[in-house]
Amino acid sequence: MSAADRDAPFRIEVVDQENGWPVPLVSLTTTHQVEFVTDNAGVIAIDQSDLMGREVFFDVNGRGYEVAADGFGIRGVRLTPERGGSARVEVHRTIIAKRVGRLTGAGQFVHRQQFSEPPAGFTETGVYGCDSVQLATHRGRLFWLWGDTTLARYPLGIFDSSSATTSLRPLNHDRPPLQIDYEYFRDDEERLRGVAKMPGSGPTWLSGYVSLNDHEGQPHLVATYTKIRPPLEAYERGLCVWDDGTERFERSQVLWSKTDDSPEPPPAPMGHVALWNDASGHRWALFGDPFPTMRMPATFEAWQNPQTWETLRPQAKLVAGDGTEKAVRPHSGSIAWNAHRNRWVTVFMQRFGDPSAFGELWYAESDAPTGPWGPAIKILSHDNYTFYNPRVHPELTDPDSPYLLFEGTYTKQFADSPPPTPRYDYNQILYRLDLQDDRLQPAHGASLE
Repeated sequence: MSAADRDAPFRIEVVDQENGWPVPLVSLTTTHQVEFVTDNAGVIAIDQSDLMGREVFFDVNGRGYEVAADGFGIRGVRLTPERGGSARVEVHRTIIAKRVGRLTGAGQFVHRQQFSEPPAGFTETGVYGCDSVQLATHRGRLFWLWGDTTLARYPLGIFDSSSATTSLRPLNHDRPPLQIDYEYFRDDEERLRGVAKMPGSGPTWLSGYVSLNDHEGQPHLVATYTKIRPPLEAYERGLCVWDDGTERFERSQVLWSKTDDSPEPPPAPMGHVALWNDASGHRWALFGDPFPTMRMPATFEAWQNPQTWETLRPQAKLVAGDGTEKAVRPHSGSIAWNAHRNRWVTVFMQRFGDPSAFGELWYAESDAPTGPWGPAIKILSHDNYTFYNPRVHPELTDPDSPYLLFEGTYTKQFADSPPPTPRYDYNQILYRLDLQDDRLQPAHGASLE
């Protein structure tokens, strides 16, 4: 063994026993509560002297991936860490969706880098955590936007929306290890900055993010903004438009200001956006979270004119396709047209699910973007952790791909005081759903007439 090997950490690689893929977000915890969490390459580097040269039991928590339980019901592995040594841990996937990796936050390859194996072109962005994603295609680029963003220097480092762009196809593959090279908007000193500082105190949250052409064919990136004051009270809502010159959103018009006479905001273009050509050839922009609650002609002029907005009544509940026929009530999510299924598809978070109140995700299909939506199949589950605001990503795969990618916000918020997962908490995680999986058949085979 070389001197370098004698000083090297002990390497653990956690892989899916089905296909050998590395599995991010798997925790290995010792009997004295030292926790290690796999990075995007499924790697853990152990460099602690108290663990070297002795058999160590690691409790394994894979959040949808597991090892076999022993006679006491404990799921773990015994390893003997040695400097320069390595071990491979195979886990069995219990969820339908496959975890691809973490899209945001620091240290995505923190363990792999300890073995001098940095991914080609990978750099730290300075983002430590961020809230839910919005995504639009604008002027030949993907424009990504996130809510409140955590930086190293402060928990709420950016509270008026961080943003980045990528190429139209930023993924080289749809399996781990995951890496996206975001080009974040920064200030003159190269520090991350917000892009939606609307007038008024408190955070600015954006929704209904989409690029729409005007009557002359020019694209405009637009959104609906909401101003927030403690304790999470909305007090103003309006429309804003991206300025391609300053690379910031500018207020276009105020739709509502909170008063005693107007305590609640009127309907507005909120949520995720799906573009749709109906049977008569009219093109619509549909806004919803997950199902459409508003539609308008898909033009910049129509978006500016509330008289063209038409409110819709979304489906309030779906039926579980697992044989129980229980009611499943959507809370948040998105829809997309899927050419492989020749149907509209949705991934949504269940309202007050089990075992996690806001961490159970379901899949369903429809022949039309406005429903009806057929039987729902649970594809992702969490034990006392939240995974909210899922966003389907048809932009990241070929149009006829049999795989559906979606991401969501992984956070301890709204759960029963779980310990936060280091580096992963309050960040975006990407999953892949195989639409050919037999377990989705109740959704595929449903007649929706």
